[in-house]
Amino acid sequence: MKTLRLILGDQLNINHSWFNEVDENVYYLMAEMRQETDYVKHHIQKVVGFFLAIRNFASNLEKKGHQVHYFKIGDSENAHELEKIITRYVDENNIEKFEYQLPDEYRLDEQLKKICKALDITSEAFDTEHFYTTRMELRNFFKEKKQLLMENFYRMMRKKHEILVQNGQPEGGQWNFDQSNRKKWKGSPEIPNELRFDRNVTTLVTEIEEAGVKTFGAIDPKKYPWPTTREECLSLLDFFCNHLLKYFGDYQDAFHTDERFLFHSRLSFAMNTKMISPKEVVDGVLEFFYANQDDIHISQVEGFIRQILGWREYMRGVYWKEMPGYAELNGLENKNPLPEFFWTGKTQMNCLKQSISQSLEEAYAHHIQRLMIIGNFALLTQTDPSEVDAWYLGVYIDAIEWVEITNTRGMSQYADGGIIATKPYVSSANYINKMGNYCKGCKYHISKKTEENACPFNALYWNFLEEKRAFFEDNHRMSMMLSLLDKKDKKELEEIQKRAREIIEHPDEF
Repeated sequence: MKTLRLILGDQLNINHSWFNEVDENVYYLMAEMRQETDYVKHHIQKVVGFFLAIRNFASNLEKKGHQVHYFKIGDSENAHELEKIITRYVDENNIEKFEYQLPDEYRLDEQLKKICKALDITSEAFDTEHFYTTRMELRNFFKEKKQLLMENFYRMMRKKHEILVQNGQPEGGQWNFDQSNRKKWKGSPEIPNELRFDRNVTTLVTEIEEAGVKTFGAIDPKKYPWPTTREECLSLLDFFCNHLLKYFGDYQDAFHTDERFLFHSRLSFAMNTKMISPKEVVDGVLEFFYANQDDIHISQVEGFIRQILGWREYMRGVYWKEMPGYAELNGLENKNPLPEFFWTGKTQMNCLKQSISQSLEEAYAHHIQRLMIIGNFALLTQTDPSEVDAWYLGVYIDAIEWVEITNTRGMSQYADGGIIATKPYVSSANYINKMGNYCKGCKYHISKKTEENACPFNALYWNFLEEKRAFFEDNHRMSMMLSLLDKKDKKELEEIQKRAREIIEHPDEF
């Protein structure tokens, strides 16, 4: 039977069972589409990374003997819309069956269902064979439970997959070493230079520009740093295990002006495109750990595995449980526009300048920069979560909606009203100062609240608690902070709110 198989840009799993055998009656379809470049404005490094990874994957398939029809962004016959591309290919090539792998984004899942209904041939969907869980495994796990606690899900996953578990009990005596994962990096231990691949992508950048794709952010086309082949992804995993894993857990929440990546693996893009699987990453880390237990404490390994086996799978599960309504949630009723400096990095607040500038220059920031600096400010200034979503989805190379929106609209902006997080992730300047050196040299002072040189986070924090009090009065995890708020005298609170209003109304002046 003459069969057409679609491969999307985040389905680059060369170990998928589709590719076990070469079949002369099977054709693979891949395309660089304006549909995907234009639904949100993307960082140039993100567009380049996906296009290059897809091209490398297609080339690899062809070398293995598979038949691939590939549309580049500038090809004249490229219709740039998935339905048109598929329908035309099916009609012109007498295709008898259409197959696709289940998309990880709800919009594409719905689009492909619609396309299949319109086709006059048989169609079939397959699993991507990438994740530890099925789409609905989390929903089924929490079916009879009142609250979605990641920790409960994570422990189940550890037991089910026998990871850092012996006789049903956690290795190291505890399930979670989060309390050990909060050290401030002060210049030691030494951090090796990050592994970069420095590929020349000048021609591809020109193709993207000539096609009219609108992007933002910086790129050095002669030294593109991200992995775009499976071999590069595996080498990045090996580099992480040999040079960074030993201290990852300790400093995973830290940030520093001298080190943008610290001990982070930067494997998220590799995994989210499926060039490498979470199981390969976890197995690689465990193999290295068990071979080097005298040098690596289990807290370093557990802290990393929790992000992948726990948090990554948890976020995907919540996404499929709650979509499509999740994308519209705005539980705190925040409506303010995103500040202009999110697109430029031009702000006098050093923590935001550092984090946003890094995001614009590298298409990457680690989770605490995203959550407790950038996301914290967006929430405290009561920014519309849809604008926050669009920025996060566009700026980060690893951002695909299933993982972006749950982290942003859920954990970061608390717009889901507590589905993911049991309390909002907000803080004053104290936390930012505690975890890094961004406050050093900043024009604003961490200890002041209402003066002209007071850190904006302080007034914003207490103002947020006051303005959103009704949302949190029944949340026991917020009771201590609301109790402290109640102890502030009326005049101080009025000054705090006045200062906060100035910041919220004119964020680009700070």
